[in-house]
Amino acid sequence: MSGTEENLNEMLMIRREKLEELKQLGIDPFLVERYDYTHHSTTIHENFDELEEQTVSVAGRIMSRRGHGKVNFMDLQDSKGRIQIFIRMNTIGKEKYEKLGLLDIGDIIGVSGKVFKTKTGEVSIWAEELKLLTKSLQILPEKFHGLKDMDLRYRQRYVDLIVNPEVKETFILRSNIIKAVREYLDDRDFLEVDTPILNTIAGGANARPFITHHNTLGMDMYLRIANELYLKRLIVGGFEKVYEMGRMFRNEGMSHRHNPEFTNIELYQAYADYEDMMVLTEELIAYVAEKTLGSTKIKYQGNELDLTPPWRRLSMIEAIKEYAGVDFNEIDTDEEAIAIAKEKGLEIESGMKRGHIISEMFEEFCEEFLVQPTFITHHPVEVSPLAKRSPDDPRLTNRFEAFINTWEIANAFSELNDPIDQKQRFLEQSKQREAGDLEAHMMDMDFVNALEVGLPPTGGLGIGIDRLIIILTDQPSIRDVILFPTMKPLHEGD
Repeated sequence: MSGTEENLNEMLMIRREKLEELKQLGIDPFLVERYDYTHHSTTIHENFDELEEQTVSVAGRIMSRRGHGKVNFMDLQDSKGRIQIFIRMNTIGKEKYEKLGLLDIGDIIGVSGKVFKTKTGEVSIWAEELKLLTKSLQILPEKFHGLKDMDLRYRQRYVDLIVNPEVKETFILRSNIIKAVREYLDDRDFLEVDTPILNTIAGGANARPFITHHNTLGMDMYLRIANELYLKRLIVGGFEKVYEMGRMFRNEGMSHRHNPEFTNIELYQAYADYEDMMVLTEELIAYVAEKTLGSTKIKYQGNELDLTPPWRRLSMIEAIKEYAGVDFNEIDTDEEAIAIAKEKGLEIESGMKRGHIISEMFEEFCEEFLVQPTFITHHPVEVSPLAKRSPDDPRLTNRFEAFINTWEIANAFSELNDPIDQKQRFLEQSKQREAGDLEAHMMDMDFVNALEVGLPPTGGLGIGIDRLIIILTDQPSIRDVILFPTMKPLHEGD
């Protein structure tokens, strides 16, 4: 054991000894059930003129302490900010003052007293009563260095929120962004609904699912990878505008943009198409930015982004021609497409067709240029199993993806409502699964049946809420906008 570990263990033991001493004095902080506070720290700072010499009560965590002789100062941090506590022995009494030595940084206390300013002009509370509400048995990171280890910050978010208060602001903004999304849709008569998280078929997207087992039914089930197929069933049933925002689960890689569980929203509107969804997407995101940040012109990691509608519109084939110099309007066969892909250094997998090559070429050579908001339209049928074909070219679909900061933020279609075509595409996806593609779509005959009942012309849209929040909060990683991101345990029992 190193000297540092020995010192740390000794400090932790001292805290436990202080707790025992408090209990012997008849003070057990873990028996305290409630505390009535009247103000938060920021309220006192902002309304000092009204509150000066008034008695207030606050509650929060001790973040620093200093003092000598018969005077002590503490910085108390509550959910809104910090305020200084001034403690004089003559005010609270010698017996209580001497017990201050049993308090530590990190302890949670309640304080009541009069509001005043010190000689240095700092708004403070002159403590008249002080009550220990919770004893902290752990040691917070040192004040000036703070919690800098990003891995530890994500694992112990509760400590991160205490010692890096600005992190809390990110999650308050996250909440406001989600409220604004709901507000926009609710005001336009969309109905928020709930659909199953446990699915018997992992459908609605091309992704690898998490598998679980239902003991009573004796069958495997899947955590949902998307809620698309259930929401479209509701349109079949007669709802005209529905949406659901919630967690999705995909058993895929992790990166600064990917977490195995993430927040997504999908919405569907009867008698609308993908172009209606384009307008809705740009207007919704602009509304959210204006509502939460006060402007549609924002900065992300030093880059200026203009979210003001209308956004640029570009077909996938046009993007490839512009950024990769290849015109797929002049390439008709799978063989020609594969030859071009090989020339460009793309890896070719068995069963790839012209549509797959177009999609791969776009991802490899175009996405990096899509910094400003851009709609990429008309994806190949091969990579769009749920989208309606384009009347101008049946090999393509009336679909778009919205890109901001080179990232896909949204995905939308004119929804495929031809049950015969849909069944055939599911069969093609099933063949890909049998060939080893674990992300290919599963056959869903009940959904085909729903389409046979009749799905009206429908526009559908999915938005990656976490990615949108990353951009609007100017954070570098998805882990910075998820309170408890997925982490591999350090060791057994973590």
